[in-house]
Amino acid sequence: MLKVRKLYTAIEEVFIEGEKNVDQPIRMIASLLVVKNPWLGRGFVQDLMPEINEYAPEIGKTLVDELFKYIESADDVEAFGKAAVVGVDGEIEHASAFIHTLKFGNVYRDRVKGESVLSFTNIRGGAGTTVTIPMIHKNEESTRSHYITFQAHIPDAPRADEIVIAIGASTGGRPHPRTGNRQLDAQEMGLV
Repeated sequence: MLKVRKLYTAIEEVFIEGEKNVDQPIRMIASLLVVKNPWLGRGFVQDLMPEINEYAPEIGKTLVDELFKYIESADDVEAFGKAAVVGVDGEIEHASAFIHTLKFGNVYRDRVKGESVLSFTNIRGGAGTTVTIPMIHKNEESTRSHYITFQAHIPDAPRADEIVIAIGASTGGRPHPRTGNRQLDAQEMGLV
């Protein structure tokens, strides 16, 4: 059985950026789950799949259900991403295990009606480590205006024997984006 210690949600709403009002406030939300690392105390575990198969869909559903307490519908989500931080006694692979499987990612992607690959970070850290969630447009990966990042932290997590697993969503891209377009850059550079 997966031991869940804590569920945590962080929300940010942006109304003004660069001394200019934002046309529509942009809400970014991160839902974070703190779980006991199921592979610790067993030495080097070669096959992580039994725990991935058992817990990844449950973790995905828990996080997505939490996210949707603050998002009205899939149509509200424009950008998304995921992250994990494993406590200092765990392996980086333990952080990666739950988030780098379609059994986790598809739960999120399907619920928000997204098609893009979920961008990610996975690191090792101690309690209070900042969880950095890079996001991209949920359907158009190369939409530069939606290359955004949201950060959150839980002061007492992860403990050495825990993993923090997170998903992030944004109701818009960066406020006032003006860094151009990937396709236009490629054309100007003669790459296409």
